[in-house]
Amino acid sequence: MEIGLAEEGEAASFGAASFRRQLEDRLRAAAAAADAGYPDNESLVIDPATGIPSLKAHRSEGQRPSAKRLEQAIKARMPERTLIGICARTAYWVEWWRRFGPPSGNDPKLTDPFGRYVLTTFVKGTNMGPYEAARHIPGVSGHELAYTANRHFSLVLLNEAIADLVNAHARLDISQAWGDGTAVAADGTHMDTYLDNLLAETSVRYGKPGGIAYHHISDTYIALFTHFIPCGVWEAVYIIEGLLKNASEVKPTTVHADTQGQSLPVFTLAHLLGFDLMPRIRNWKGLTFYRPSKQSEYVHIDALFGEAGKNVIDFNLIESQFRHLMRVAVSVREGAISSATLLKRLRSGSHKNATYVAFREVGRVIRTVQLLRYLTDAPLRRRVTAATNKVESFNRFSQWVGFGNQGVIADNDPVEQEKAMKFNSLLTNAVIFHNALDIAEIVRQLLEEGWEIDPEDLAHISPYLTEHIKRFGEYSTHELGIEPEAYDPKLDVDFTPLREQDLTTVGLSQAA
Repeated sequence: MEIGLAEEGEAASFGAASFRRQLEDRLRAAAAAADAGYPDNESLVIDPATGIPSLKAHRSEGQRPSAKRLEQAIKARMPERTLIGICARTAYWVEWWRRFGPPSGNDPKLTDPFGRYVLTTFVKGTNMGPYEAARHIPGVSGHELAYTANRHFSLVLLNEAIADLVNAHARLDISQAWGDGTAVAADGTHMDTYLDNLLAETSVRYGKPGGIAYHHISDTYIALFTHFIPCGVWEAVYIIEGLLKNASEVKPTTVHADTQGQSLPVFTLAHLLGFDLMPRIRNWKGLTFYRPSKQSEYVHIDALFGEAGKNVIDFNLIESQFRHLMRVAVSVREGAISSATLLKRLRSGSHKNATYVAFREVGRVIRTVQLLRYLTDAPLRRRVTAATNKVESFNRFSQWVGFGNQGVIADNDPVEQEKAMKFNSLLTNAVIFHNALDIAEIVRQLLEEGWEIDPEDLAHISPYLTEHIKRFGEYSTHELGIEPEAYDPKLDVDFTPLREQDLTTVGLSQAA
């Protein structure tokens, strides 16, 4: 199966009956586990009258003294950096600058393409206008910067350069302190545009005009993919799109999202494409749990499902629409149709259309399973919270990097708006990568001095550090000509305990 639903060894025989059985088994198992575990689940209370569940808030134990001590030592030793210097050094190391060039594909007819591409990335990534930036950067004109950004940088090339930094970051031993790349969190943050921008819309969610920078952030803190979308667009449709367009070697299988990720069609498409969608649940009112059959009853959690015999999955319909569901999933996987386009159509689709209804039914199964998992698995809830906190921290960090023009996106062209977000992600990823290298170097120094480094303590050290970075003043270009020594990706710390324990929720308090 192209979409990866078949179990190992049964690909040849996987069909409508197998798909139905797989869904039925998952729903029955999740409900049975939740029912059996309810007496011992001290965090969960189900109102017998309304069926609405409530979860007791988890109290964090806070940072251990040893972790605070390590954090203070690392912050005190972080070397002073400039954003231009960080941009140049990562360009030398990773050579992401080589992705750029004129549309013809010929060699760039520039005196110093390296310097021009690094400066353009710095200027556009910080959201400074090229002519404003030229007033602070000696030896370059606003026209040169604007021309280079318009003619030598495209959305495709920016995605490739971003992927280069993601791949380099994944090969660092220090990145293992934060995750293994199998999980990603998706969320948007509001970006201001000028009030007279005809393409800007007023966001219902944020209450002001602009657009949404929608990021997919790896569990290792780095941005895998970025969209810029209008405020009026349903954000959830981009959850899957970013995963499919991610050009890096880091291929997450689990995706976390905020409340925007609770849509039934999104659950269906994620399942069909082999992704485990697990959003953060904040409000349980209005969320319906579905029974596997009319006869299904439970001792402890039956109130979740409402009236007996109601809210039952139509597995017959799912089985009858199996080929249509698979055809849609393969079309999205192969790029014949955008996942965002498909989900928009499904959201406004006719309830009389059998394929639409089948999509809804599969989504009801998967969402019910995930809701039950969320209610019964406390470590899972902490992982989801940790992941969504990371993307919120990234939003603040990327806005710190993009300080120019008071954070307002000046372009009216949607393509240029998208490029502005990708420039910012490229520069932000460069800072994350460089911070990770600096942290690793300081850890090596501490080890030589006799420190014992606990990997759990190191996991608390976020690469979203800013105190050591100079953003303002006269921007010197002398660092463009200083080629750094090769960096060391290795670190003599054993990170296997982090994979063996539920420690993916650490390292969340350090935001920009």
